[in-house]
Amino acid sequence: MLEEQIKSAIRDIPDFPQPGIVFKDITPILKNQALCSAIVEEFADRLSGLHIDVVAGVESRGFLFGMMLANRLNVPFVPIRKQGKLPFKTVAESYKLEYGQATIEVHEDAFSRGSRVLLHDDLLATGGTVVAASKLIEKLGGVVAGYAFVVSLTFLQGGGRLTRFSDEIVSLVEYD
Repeated sequence: MLEEQIKSAIRDIPDFPQPGIVFKDITPILKNQALCSAIVEEFADRLSGLHIDVVAGVESRGFLFGMMLANRLNVPFVPIRKQGKLPFKTVAESYKLEYGQATIEVHEDAFSRGSRVLLHDDLLATGGTVVAASKLIEKLGGVVAGYAFVVSLTFLQGGGRLTRFSDEIVSLVEYD
């Protein structure tokens, strides 16, 4: 089963990026091309009934499967990056992290008004980053079509923060 393959590839890194946090490291998945392809296909299958115009990936691990998924769905990919990393005119949103504060940006011409945007990130924790990304989508006149995560830490209840934007939330692996 795909969920078991993903879980067996993920490694736990205790006390990263600060004491008390167990970081779920997805980089070992990237060594397995067949598993990466299976992940993209599973996302495509689960999202098949959803109208998606654009896939947006949140820096930086959201770029990994986000770009592959956009390519698989034959739609454009939009990077949502940390402040100061995009070269053109941007729209920004600041938010609190579990362990600090950050600002993310997207190019102001990333997609057309009314576009249905699928937001992808590798992991959903408390939802702060993805809520900020959702607000960016709305600032540009887009609609959040749904969300796709490789991993969801359901015990942190981040999914509940996303339903005001879309209740289409796909997570391939959940940790309760």
